[in-house]
Amino acid sequence: MSKFERDQERRFTRRALLLVGGQMSIVGILGARMFQLQVLDRDKYMTLAEDNRVNMKLIAPERGMIYDRFNVPLAINVQDFRLLMIQERTPDIQKSLDYINQIIPLSPQRRLKIMRDLKRQHTFLPVLIENNLTWEQMAAIEVALPNLPGLMIEEGKIRSYPLREATAHFVGYVGIPNEKDTKADPNPLMELPGFQIGKNGLEKQYDLLLRGVAGRADEEVNATGRKVRVLDEKKGVQGATLGLTIDAELQLFVQNRLAQERSASAVIMDAYSGAIYALASHPAFDPNVFSGAIPTALWNELLNDPAAPLRNKVIAGEYPPGSTFKMIVALAALEAGALSRHRTVFCGGSMKLGTHIFHCWKAGGHGHVDVIEALAQSCDCFFYQMSLDIGIDKIAAMARRLGLGSKLGIDIQGERPGLIPDQQWKKEKLKQPWHKGESLVNAIGQGFTTSTPLQLATMLARIVNGGLPVQPYLAERSGDQMLKRQTIGPSIGLNPEHVALVKQGMDAVVNSSTGTAKGAAIKDETMLFGGKTGTSQVRRITMEQRRAGFKSSDLKWEEQHHALFVGYAPLETPRYICAVVIEHGGSGAGAAAPFARDILLETQKRQPDKKQNRG
Repeated sequence: MSKFERDQERRFTRRALLLVGGQMSIVGILGARMFQLQVLDRDKYMTLAEDNRVNMKLIAPERGMIYDRFNVPLAINVQDFRLLMIQERTPDIQKSLDYINQIIPLSPQRRLKIMRDLKRQHTFLPVLIENNLTWEQMAAIEVALPNLPGLMIEEGKIRSYPLREATAHFVGYVGIPNEKDTKADPNPLMELPGFQIGKNGLEKQYDLLLRGVAGRADEEVNATGRKVRVLDEKKGVQGATLGLTIDAELQLFVQNRLAQERSASAVIMDAYSGAIYALASHPAFDPNVFSGAIPTALWNELLNDPAAPLRNKVIAGEYPPGSTFKMIVALAALEAGALSRHRTVFCGGSMKLGTHIFHCWKAGGHGHVDVIEALAQSCDCFFYQMSLDIGIDKIAAMARRLGLGSKLGIDIQGERPGLIPDQQWKKEKLKQPWHKGESLVNAIGQGFTTSTPLQLATMLARIVNGGLPVQPYLAERSGDQMLKRQTIGPSIGLNPEHVALVKQGMDAVVNSSTGTAKGAAIKDETMLFGGKTGTSQVRRITMEQRRAGFKSSDLKWEEQHHALFVGYAPLETPRYICAVVIEHGGSGAGAAAPFARDILLETQKRQPDKKQNRG
């Protein structure tokens, strides 16, 4: 072997040794790394693997029930079968929806919402297609499921309202969260199919209380996130039960009585506690239709109905209070010293102020009347004079003390404040000075003055209870616990002698031969009631029309006067307060007073404050 060949062999051997050494080094490093991963860091990576393998799924809790004061159910949960779609398992979404439409009609708006939900939801999570399936629909879908990959039927619960329209305006309703709801509340529950939240009334006011606590299921999933099996499950805690002050049977009685009118509202409350026994508005709506997907046509019908079935008129209807406002003027005049038991005012049928003539409702006038007869006969001229004697500011101050002109804070949303005007209000709002003639008009509950039926009931409660600033409320208990209520503050400072005079006047309204509501009196002396009629103008009647013998009954329905009545019973020991407003009812004496008589009579028979069964 030559020298050249020997040198070449030595170089090759060195290179081979270097290559083998390098390979051995790499193998050693890999082995060390594998040892670290599999032995030294074993616990760490086992934990990470478990987290990837186990998926925690929230389970929606059952919503808390709502009951009346005698445990009559007003909002419950019933069995519900719902159809769900998992997007990633559905090859042709539109084709599947077309097929479903043959069994369950899906409006274009409903299909649009389904597509929006599919777009914002993870593809492996189910999206609600329809709930509250009938047995027939469910059976037809079950037969078709083999041809509908990605669709499934799930059993759950849906909200139901047994008394339907009768309790709609205060119990409210639930619905599936929309995009606005989910943005406002990041709770993962909001994205669960079929989960519902309070949208209106007490359902909305106490939504978090009624929701309960979510459950949890630990599910084994594969790498794509699909469920393999359930490893562990913990059920949620049902929402708290809500107990109300409402008497369901009395509520039904009032609502059925309201159904005789075209548009009306009424409330019955306790004069001392503020507990509401009935709160009814007509026309109403069936809250059960909101638990699913309400048809667009029905929603538009409710929204555009001139009688406003969606509005809770007791708390949101703002009306001129008419002559029900006269007790406020009387108390203000008595407190100011401008009025006493023996002072009389002459009513000749009208009062002239400057170049304007202000008429009394009775064309021939009432003659000389004192405060009791002025209330009994609802003499306008008497209260015109009181307003001139004390001015609008003293009247407004008394009205506000009695609960008018601001929200009362009842525990449902949508309450309106009404309006109590004074000189400062007009100067700031309208940039104009107050005129004396405006005091006359507002003194009989017309002009700028407006109030809600709830405010009128509260006003009367504060008068007959001697000045306690009672506030109305609906929800009384959460489970076995009393809900915290604002304690009644110090008296608003009514003089007992003044209150006694006003009560004598309200007694005479119903129970004297001259009273405007004498035709509505109860004959049973153990059930007597007092109160005040009111008729508020919707359309002004001109002087020319008066001279021509124009009658309000000649007006169209929507131009007729509103009929009002506020009343209390029993007469000697007042406990129950009612306020009734019949829109365009024509006359407080003819329409509202008989209504109030009927519901106060029924309330006295039931005595809801003395009976309560909480089981």
